[in-house]
Amino acid sequence: MITIGQTTYTLDDPAVLAGLLGAALALLIVILLIMAVRAAGRSARMAEPLAQQLGTLGQRVQMLGDGQERLAGGLHHVSEAQAQSQTAMLQLMEKRLAEVQTQITDNLHGASRRTAHSLGELQERLKTIDKAQENITKLSGDVLSLQDILSNKQTRGAFGEIQLHDIVSKALPSDSYTLQATLSNGRRADCLIHLPNPPGPICIDSKFPLEAYEMLRRSETKEQANRAAQQMRLAVRKHIRDIADRYIIEGETADGALMFLPSEAVYAELHANFAELVREGFGLRVWIVSPTTCMATLNTMRAILKDARMREQAGAIRKELGLLYADVDRLGARVENLDRHFSQAAKDISDIKISADKAGRRARRLDNFDFEELGTDDPAAALTGKG
Repeated sequence: MITIGQTTYTLDDPAVLAGLLGAALALLIVILLIMAVRAAGRSARMAEPLAQQLGTLGQRVQMLGDGQERLAGGLHHVSEAQAQSQTAMLQLMEKRLAEVQTQITDNLHGASRRTAHSLGELQERLKTIDKAQENITKLSGDVLSLQDILSNKQTRGAFGEIQLHDIVSKALPSDSYTLQATLSNGRRADCLIHLPNPPGPICIDSKFPLEAYEMLRRSETKEQANRAAQQMRLAVRKHIRDIADRYIIEGETADGALMFLPSEAVYAELHANFAELVREGFGLRVWIVSPTTCMATLNTMRAILKDARMREQAGAIRKELGLLYADVDRLGARVENLDRHFSQAAKDISDIKISADKAGRRARRLDNFDFEELGTDDPAAALTGKG
């Protein structure tokens, strides 16, 4: 039994049982509600991180979408930039190709011009070579004619005289030599150099024996060479003695003479293989010269002539120096007189300035009527004009 207040209830009463069942049911429902609320709280607490993760995931999905859009925009810009780069590269390649083509064209034109210029120069050089060939041909003819000249004794002598005249005219003044000068013995020297005493006038002979030298040069065997050498010794020795006998005259010419050889080859042959002939010429005071050594000898003679003419003019120079010294003395005396006149003129100018200053002062006093000061001046000085 259950007593509630003044009312008592028995457990076997159906109403009590129904009430108890209802109360139990209600209590069960309340317990279930409480459990459901707690479960919901726990579910809410458990769902909150999930919601945050879902929010974060949504934000990341949004960011991924934004990134995808930006990526799409970047790809679009990249494609545009690539298209522009390709266009610019194509334009640059076209420009470079055009420049290369222009340069190649210019190089081809320049090469063609240079080739044409080179061909022109080559043609000019070929013309020069043709002219040189013509000159060589002409020179060959001249050599042949020279051989013809030298084969004849008279023409050879004329050739030697012409060459000697050319050398002498270049080395000496025209009044210091005479061509084809006749001596007192009736012999005619090819050239006479008017040197002062000593040594005196010296003769030059331009004839030379060439036949023996030609035989020596053309000889093929030793016997021919020995025979030609012997003939050359005889010819040159005779020529040296003839010069010594004809062109060395005591009291009229120098005590020596020159034998001029127009050929350097003959001169070299004599000194190389015929030294005894050169020594024999020294003994007879006949000096053998070639065109080269003749020019050196004539230059020495020119110095001698210049020194002689300077000595001849020494007296005139001394006379002129005396006159110059007298002129300098007169000039000194006249300068002294002029200096004396200048000193006197300076003194006179100084006195004039003093008198002018006094006259100016007197004029100013008269202008101011300062007669008292006028009376203070020395009347005697005023009358004599001094001061």
